[in-house]
Amino acid sequence: MMSLLLFIFMMIPLSLYVDPWLVVVLMLIMSTYLINSVWMNDYYSSLSYSLGADMLSMSLTLLSCWVIMMMLMASMSIFNNNANSVYFMLSCLLLLMALLGTFMCMNMLVFYLMFEFSLIPTLFLIFGWGYQPERLLAGYYLLFYTLFASLPLLVCIFFLYNSTYTLFYFMLMVDCNIYIYLSLIMAFLIKMPIFMFHFWLLKAHVEAPVSGSMVLAGVLLKLGGYGLMRVYMFIHDYSIYYNYIFMSLSLYSMFIVGLLCLVQLDIKTLIAYSSVCHMGLVICGIMTLNIWGLMGSLILMIGHGLCSSSLFCLANMLYERSHSRSLLINKGLMSIMPSVSFLWFISCVNNMSSPPSLNLMGEIMLINSVLSWSIMSWLFLGLSSFLSCCYSIYLYSYINHGSLYSGMVSFNINTFCDYILIGFHLLPLNMLFMKVDIFLMWL
Repeated sequence: MMSLLLFIFMMIPLSLYVDPWLVVVLMLIMSTYLINSVWMNDYYSSLSYSLGADMLSMSLTLLSCWVIMMMLMASMSIFNNNANSVYFMLSCLLLLMALLGTFMCMNMLVFYLMFEFSLIPTLFLIFGWGYQPERLLAGYYLLFYTLFASLPLLVCIFFLYNSTYTLFYFMLMVDCNIYIYLSLIMAFLIKMPIFMFHFWLLKAHVEAPVSGSMVLAGVLLKLGGYGLMRVYMFIHDYSIYYNYIFMSLSLYSMFIVGLLCLVQLDIKTLIAYSSVCHMGLVICGIMTLNIWGLMGSLILMIGHGLCSSSLFCLANMLYERSHSRSLLINKGLMSIMPSVSFLWFISCVNNMSSPPSLNLMGEIMLINSVLSWSIMSWLFLGLSSFLSCCYSIYLYSYINHGSLYSGMVSFNINTFCDYILIGFHLLPLNMLFMKVDIFLMWL
């Protein structure tokens, strides 16, 4: 694990002087090394310097490397136009180091520091390469929503150390109460985000560049799910009495946010709202505290990271050509770019959890888990699944059908890099279904 961080650290000076495609190739080699290394263990392994990994950690580590690599591929216009490309590369690699440190550490305090440090490169991405002046407000939303809930978490970590004299996940035994319970989970719930604390996500997605949207949807939302899975290892006996509050709120939010998706005219806002729906189901699965819920949450987090990132890439391809995110202007794509229209179709049907995507497997397991918790949840689960299908069809049909906008005087054709980029999203999303049992080995 330490060697992986050192490899990325050594890439930082290298990336300042070489072609960005070389960095992409190096990250692809690193991801291939991760896939082929001895990491499919059902126990904690590769221990060094308080770092280690099990199947949960390694899955999200690999997802982080994969998404950061695709971020660089999607942002080649920054390098071609030399729009502070050195600082952009530096921000991406620092963000990758923060994410790997978060997923691979075993100490609660180190986890907190890395969890908060990942905010800084993300803010740089939004402030430095965002599209609109409102990006400053979006950055403030992201910062203060996260910090608002993180201070109680830091105080609780100090209390845990004072009580148990250790901060290692597997050695913590705490006499939990309502204050400890809320302090430990609220920071992660807002990061996912839970309904009523999700406004920062919409602003950040809309104002961020494509790289910021990709890493927000692909990896940063998963920090919340990962943190919940870790803290429930030592507070599950107490939390089982109060989880129903957040589960009920998440079930309700899946239905309400699904309705909100159907009235959106901004493409990126619609995709961001769909992320809130999927993360609501992940929260429900984690809080059931049974095997199906935890395994399904991991699979859906990985599937959603790839699928949502793919949709943001496709939305950016439209934005670079029409300079608008509106559904009213981006219409009739099928008549001029049928191949891209096909990629939109695959991404949208994966977003509604079609076979053979990872999203389907994750949702099947999560629906079973939530129904085993309460059979009365069938109504919200059914309605949210139906609305998920509705807004995915709404997104696809508006963009690809209809007549082309008359104000479109020129339209750049797609490059081979664009197809490779979307392929890197969709191939693992639909191929890993055949070997999904590797994600079930960490419990």
